[in-house]
Amino acid sequence: MGILSLLLWTPAAGVLLLVLTPSQNTQIIRLLAHLFTTVAFLVSCFLLIQYDPHNSALQFSEYFPVNPDLGSAYALGVDGLSMPMLMLATLLTAVALLASLTISFSVKGYHICILLLEFGMLGVFLAQDWALFYIFWEVTLIPLFFLIGRWGGKRRHVASLNFVLYTMGGSVFMLISLLAVSRYDLQHGGSLMTSMQQAAQDMPLYEQVLVLVGFLLGFGVKLPIFPLHGWLPLAHVEAPSPVSILLSGILLKMGAYGLLRVVVMLPEAALLLQPLLVFLALFGMLYGGLLAWRQRNLKAMVAYSSISHMGIVLLGIASLNEAGLNGAVLQMTAHGLIAGALFLLIGLLYQRTQTLDIQDYSSLLQVMPRFALMMILTLFAAMGLPGFVGFIAELYVLIGCMQKWQWLSVFFGISILITAAYLIRTLSLLFTGPVKPKMQALDDLRFSELLASGILVGGIVLLGLLPARWIDLSATTIAQFNNLIKQRV
Repeated sequence: MGILSLLLWTPAAGVLLLVLTPSQNTQIIRLLAHLFTTVAFLVSCFLLIQYDPHNSALQFSEYFPVNPDLGSAYALGVDGLSMPMLMLATLLTAVALLASLTISFSVKGYHICILLLEFGMLGVFLAQDWALFYIFWEVTLIPLFFLIGRWGGKRRHVASLNFVLYTMGGSVFMLISLLAVSRYDLQHGGSLMTSMQQAAQDMPLYEQVLVLVGFLLGFGVKLPIFPLHGWLPLAHVEAPSPVSILLSGILLKMGAYGLLRVVVMLPEAALLLQPLLVFLALFGMLYGGLLAWRQRNLKAMVAYSSISHMGIVLLGIASLNEAGLNGAVLQMTAHGLIAGALFLLIGLLYQRTQTLDIQDYSSLLQVMPRFALMMILTLFAAMGLPGFVGFIAELYVLIGCMQKWQWLSVFFGISILITAAYLIRTLSLLFTGPVKPKMQALDDLRFSELLASGILVGGIVLLGLLPARWIDLSATTIAQFNNLIKQRV
């Protein structure tokens, strides 16, 4: 078994072992789940150490034909785009389990769903066969449906149904595009990129555009882009906070990851649709920011801010240049860490107060100093302040945008100002003013909570101060993407 298969099947092995564990042994169930997520994270760390960032080709490739007549295969591989996402997926899954100690009912089912979700996410980032990619994409729907519908809030059933219907609707368009690509005689044994590149060379331009639109609808639901975002706010508000960490930190990145793959391989169609992509990106940035500004519910605010921050990713992809693509990949990592930390801290606060209304809080700096430190650093990072990873990512995207359209930087700047406005208001309401009577006896972060939040905040600060190594991880692959685009447009 190769190292990629070991990474992929580790959470699946955990699922099988949990199925055989009696439901009443909750401590053993938690221990096993933590063990397998930790092993997956350690394997991804080993993979990161062995990965050669100066090699743009697929690395650690595994290929086993499944159906030679149809050309389907068990094909795995990593490059500079998938490697950061693998690290993010395994890290956030481990953190989400650390934040799941308060789950008190159906503990076995909950941990099985988390491990199954990690299995699906890793499969999406590792798959190098379109059929395999689509299978793993759909696998993630099953555990998320139950995680939201079983362990969510009062409107959990509506939220889970909305999520599944939106995502399945997008998947239909993605499947149609995949079937359109499969009509051409693709060379099997390669990768997603080589297969799509060959197909694009044979397809007429109008068909390339239709295929890209289908992918845009499929991946746009997960990204999410306006107007395909309707499922997101309700799902985030109703989902348990550990699930929101994975939903915002990884699931949204799956959409950006897939869209980046197909845009690079269909650059002529992407160039024709570039004005649409730029409009959707900038509109999402402004629309998400304004809606986040209006929210009193903390989780709803972070949910709408995700639309705004993922709009930055879409803008970087739409720029179709090296700086923008580098910024998009870095922003995917930045948003995963920042949104994950915000949902984690808000969830911990909700456990203590049972309210998400920001107006109910004040002067938590005096009552919960450790919580305040973690929250303040995370909110600063979300604003894109220098010294945090969000600043580096936004700067790259801004440079990529200005290389194409200097005047659009005005809208980019307005979006950043809106983001700063509602996050500064959040800081003011949470940490200043007199201590309210109901907030005087709140417990500060415990060790496990401090560890989970410290890992994410530490990553945000470390990548902000020392971003070069992380940028280099993807730079060679992005340069190859840029060369492919230049050759075709």
